[in-house]
Amino acid sequence: MAGQATGIQATGAGRTALVLGATGGIGGEMARALAARGWTVRGLRRKLAEAPRSGKGADGIDWIVGDAMNAADVRTAAEGAALIVHAVNPPGYRDWDRLVLPMLDNGIAAACANHARILLPGTVYNYGPDVFPLIPETAAQNPLTRKGAIRVEMERRLHRAVGQGAKLLILRCGDFFGPRAGNNWFSQGLLTPGKPPTRINQPGRPGVGHQWAYLPDVAETAMRLLDREAELGDDAMFHMDGHWDADGGGMVAAIARALGEPGLPVRRMPWWLLRLGGLAVPLLRELSEMRYLWQRPVRLDNRRLLAFLGEEPHTPLDLAVRRSLAGLGHLPGQPADGSEPNRILFGSHRHQDQPSDQVGFG
Repeated sequence: MAGQATGIQATGAGRTALVLGATGGIGGEMARALAARGWTVRGLRRKLAEAPRSGKGADGIDWIVGDAMNAADVRTAAEGAALIVHAVNPPGYRDWDRLVLPMLDNGIAAACANHARILLPGTVYNYGPDVFPLIPETAAQNPLTRKGAIRVEMERRLHRAVGQGAKLLILRCGDFFGPRAGNNWFSQGLLTPGKPPTRINQPGRPGVGHQWAYLPDVAETAMRLLDREAELGDDAMFHMDGHWDADGGGMVAAIARALGEPGLPVRRMPWWLLRLGGLAVPLLRELSEMRYLWQRPVRLDNRRLLAFLGEEPHTPLDLAVRRSLAGLGHLPGQPADGSEPNRILFGSHRHQDQPSDQVGFG
């Protein structure tokens, strides 16, 4: 069911949040959502050019020059913060395996010093086929890839930090897409970056479902959870359902509709080319390692989230895709941020079709 979005309440008034990765897709969405709710939001950036020219006047973010790899920079930026959003990655994913854990440790140290909550956008990379196809928060984490193993270690360190003064909220989602998100399967896998769409790439096997997460919905879900801070407990984890593409063709069809080209050619993903390109481009290597997630249906179970919030924020797929394509520059004439006035922003996403582990997987 869908409904008109209501006004946003300033539930974060008087509280400060530090967003690590605020110039990125998910970090930026979190930062803007926090500012809209009245939080004082700080964003750590490596240099002036990485921050939007508009500064705080337009996005409500206090930009601080610093490096997430520098413990002193992070601790200074986090002084007095009640929340630290960890959404940062090394530039271009270079040396991801070497840098991501030290960056996390700096955020953990700052959170412990301030008794702050850390918010981590989680991934499905933590899991292996032993818990497919429907994954609850309690599922064992037995990853198949190097990146998945590092993600598991990240969460292990975060859970340990709860006993050292920090609090934790992990919000796990499917593959990200959104108007301001460039490094993901939607923008660099299904589409060709920097070129007008002449075809759509299909990474998955025919008939295999896949889970997507629209970043504004992810940010809104996080805000609704943070609105109920007192009820979260010190160590909280929730899974989102987002957009479940039951046969793997729904997202491809939505892109074609948004482009106004229902007959746009669809090409099977050239996985061999990703593997080859990954020798020189770290992001392509990361994408190639995730092939197993496209070969079988993998769906996060959001029943705990529904029980806590009553609903999951959910933008209709066609609207979410249209806004994303506009933001990525694929729909000339539409605002670059993908915004469309007088449209439904969020609906109530309830799973009436998910009473058992097998429903909806085809």
